[in-house]
Parts: sequence; structure tokens; C-alpha cells
Amino acid sequence: MNKFLSLLASTALVIACNTATIPANAQEKSGQPTVKNYGETISADGAISTAELVKAMAEKDELATKVEGEVITSCAMKGCWMDMKLADGSTMKVRFKDYGFFVPTKGLEGKHAVIQGTATREVVDVATLKHYAEDAGKSKEEIERITEPRTDMMFLADGVLITF
Repeated sequence: MNKFLSLLASTALVIACNTATIPANAQEKSGQPTVKNYGETISADGAISTAELVKAMAEKDELATKVEGEVITSCAMKGCWMDMKLADGSTMKVRFKDYGFFVPTKGLEGKHAVIQGTATREVVDVATLKHYAEDAGKSKEEIERITEPRTDMMFLADGVLITF
């Protein structure tokens, strides 16, 4: 029983540390941007731009890659997804492999991120679109206006780097 409680406490600590947010003033104190890693440890080396991703995905349904770009928002409930701006003006939903990690629920808007994993084109059903809208804090009226499935670029990330 004692080992179980120790394991439980260790697991809770790892989860808490893995999902902690960086204070907004952390950069101001050091004068340097703070880079936080979520999921697998990755580097920014070899990342392509969102313009290159859009071009590469024009004739593909799937691409394993590393991409850098701007974060638009993240799941306000628990940080289980984030949206990134694509060069063509659309957005890409970034989910995290096996829900094995999460990103901060607030403060990511406009931040620079590098994501590593697999980009795909997927038809997103109405129920899922409504779920994402609810997670993002959209109004009941906005959610009710979602009536058609949509084909979107999606990304399943193994690791994420965010610059604060």
C-alpha cells in the first residue's frame, strides 16, 4: 500500500510538472525568451514553415514532419489540443499523441511553436466540431450553427516546443 501511495504521488507530481504554465513575466525577468517542451523532447532543427506544410500536403493525405508556426488558441478545458495558423489563412488542429501530454489552457495566443509528428487531412464530423467549439468556450449560438462536417488539416504531435 505504501508503494502504491508513493507511486501515485510521483505520478501526480509528473503530471503537474508536465502541464504547469510559464508565468507571463518569465521572459521579462531573464530578458530571453523561455522555451518549454511538452511531450517528447524535440528541437526546432529541421522544422518547415506552415507555407511549406500547406504546399507539401496539397497532394498528400499524410506527412510525418516537424512544423513551426503561430498558435491561435488552446483547449480552455485542459489543454488537450491547440490550433495553429496556416499560411493559407486556415487553421490546423494539433492534438497530442495518446493524450500523453497537454499544453497550457491560457496564454498561448500568438506564441511561436514547433510541433513534431504527423499531418493529415481528415473529415471532422459535426459532433467533434461542436465538442471543439465547446472546449474553446464558444457561445451556445455559435455551437448550434455547426451543422456540416468539415475537411481540415490535422496534426498528431509527439512533441511540442512553445516559446514564451
